[in-house]
Amino acid sequence: MSLPPGFLDELRARVSVTQVVGRKVTWDHKKSNQNKGDMWAPCPFHQEKTASFHVDDQKGFYYCFGCHAKGDAISFVKETENVNFIEAVEILAKEAGLQMPEQDPLAKEKSNYRDELFKVMELSVRFYQRSLNSAQGLKAREYIDSRKLSSSIVNEFELGFASNNRTDLFDYLRGKEISEQHIIDTGMCLRSDEGGAVYDRFRDRIMYPIRDSKGRYIAFGGRAMSQNARAKYLNSPETKLFDKGRSLYNFGSARSALSKQSSLIVAEGYMDVIALSQANFKASVAPLGTAITKEQLGLIWRISPNPVVALDGDRAGINAAYRLIDVALPLIETGKTITFAILPEGYDPDDLIKERGRDAMQLLVEEAITLADLIWKRETEGLSFNSPDSRAALDKKLNQTLSNVRDSQLKYHYQQYFKELKWQTFVKKSGKKLSDFNNKSSAGKNVKDSFIANSEKKISSH
Repeated sequence: MSLPPGFLDELRARVSVTQVVGRKVTWDHKKSNQNKGDMWAPCPFHQEKTASFHVDDQKGFYYCFGCHAKGDAISFVKETENVNFIEAVEILAKEAGLQMPEQDPLAKEKSNYRDELFKVMELSVRFYQRSLNSAQGLKAREYIDSRKLSSSIVNEFELGFASNNRTDLFDYLRGKEISEQHIIDTGMCLRSDEGGAVYDRFRDRIMYPIRDSKGRYIAFGGRAMSQNARAKYLNSPETKLFDKGRSLYNFGSARSALSKQSSLIVAEGYMDVIALSQANFKASVAPLGTAITKEQLGLIWRISPNPVVALDGDRAGINAAYRLIDVALPLIETGKTITFAILPEGYDPDDLIKERGRDAMQLLVEEAITLADLIWKRETEGLSFNSPDSRAALDKKLNQTLSNVRDSQLKYHYQQYFKELKWQTFVKKSGKKLSDFNNKSSAGKNVKDSFIANSEKKISSH
């Protein structure tokens, strides 16, 4: 059976090697580093007492230094369950909630088609880079200079420029003997209504290439140079290569950088990631113009079990954090969660680092608020609980929220944590408004006052 291109990539992105292997081995927790997905155990393929079997969740592979067995999640299931390749894929696909594709006799043709699309994207990246460094890219270079981006970081992220000419990229690609249809299928160009002329999608924009987990170019983000542009940021449309809800900006590079950085930072946009990387927070990613999806959380947790979500401290940023609670709760489990670094109001990572230094950002990351505390703040913000009715209403809201947690052990400990907070609120501070309690307990502070004012205070003192 031939599998369509991209299916195995999707499967490997959804399954964790440590989770698959963990069903068959006993981890050596003294030697392992769970936070980095760096795990060791006695080898399941030969008799041994020492832990020479190594699993690297970030790379998605295992290797035994004793018997030299090696592979990925698929090969591990194949060997331990004594099944063939397709059967191993079927087992993992079922666990990952992926439907097995029907046999595709045109798989090779589809593979060649995808290769052509990847070629279009590669050529487009190089074309935009040359354009940035040409005379017509002067305005874009001046903007980049104003953001104080070094030439090395510009090269690292392969920034480019799309001129305002209607068919610059299209003419270039056609000159490389790329078919018109392949160009259109990547989303890089459009055809005008009723079969008219083909023209470039991106014009007069700084271009940010987007890669998949294997480092292949799959899409672009473009920032408008004109203040009168209809959209400040424009992303590629979804294509055979690009699914924005399942992709993350800088994912591959961040995965490689995690060995030198304790926490993965999830920022809001391209420039946040670039600014963080320039400040040596290389393990940083961002969603692509949308709120974080459950599929993106799966990708994030594959390389980091406790990422820090960095959001602006304004109301929009706080509301985004609140919405993420509902996405994350059905997915969290013991050893897999998220924390939140809320920046001072009016700051993004770039502003904060430039004005107050790298240490200010590091402090917010180190003191990120837990998911449990954020839930408490969301459900209690601006309220007082000095009557049985108001307390019962809080109980109901918390129970409804925790009903989404599937891990029973984790749910129990969340319940115990909230029980303690309620005791402090209802009993220890009986008869007082929650705001009185908030002034003395960091676990119950008003979100905006606590996150923003507290961040300001901590950062200013450093």
